[in-house]
Formats: sequence, C-alpha cells, structure tokens
Amino acid sequence: MKEITPQELEAKLAAGEQVSIIDVREAEEVAAGKIPQAVNIPLSLLEFRTQDIDKTKTHYMVCRSGGRSGKASMFLAAQGFDVINMVGGMLEWEGNVK
Repeated sequence: MKEITPQELEAKLAAGEQVSIIDVREAEEVAAGKIPQAVNIPLSLLEFRTQDIDKTKTHYMVCRSGGRSGKASMFLAAQGFDVINMVGGMLEWEGNVK
C-alpha cells in the first residue's frame, strides 16, 4: 500500500497541486473539521459509492488515525483505483481545516 505523511500531503496542497482527498470518517467526525479540499465518503458507504470516484485520478485517503483509510485504500486498490493512504490521519494533520 502506498503511503504519504500529513506533512507531505500538506506540502502538495501548499504548492498548489490539485489533489483528490477522500475522508472516510463518519459525518459527525468530519463536522468537527476536515481538510478543506476533502470529499467525505464514510468507510461504511465506500463500497456503494465507488461510481462517484474517478478512476483516472490518484486519491489520497484520510481518516482519524490512518487505520480506516488504510482499509479503504486496500479496498479501492483491489478495485483498480490509484490510492495513497495518509498515515497518522487527522490526529497528525497540522494544516488548515474547515
């Protein structure tokens, strides 16, 4: 599984890179703050929402600590998606949140 640190992802955003971020936390967790560019698709709904995910892009997977996003990364990779798990999750994210 490919991985990225929160600091590396934040550097990509700061450099102006257009990245796809999928936050797999539940809605109530996201309400407390998420990376502004992130799209919320809870892990519990991911298998039903794969049609909403562009297979031509690389997607950065995010959750609270990196565990659920790791599971989501493995699931999506098995479906043919290009995904990278953000290790440490939002607990280690120091960038902007909304």
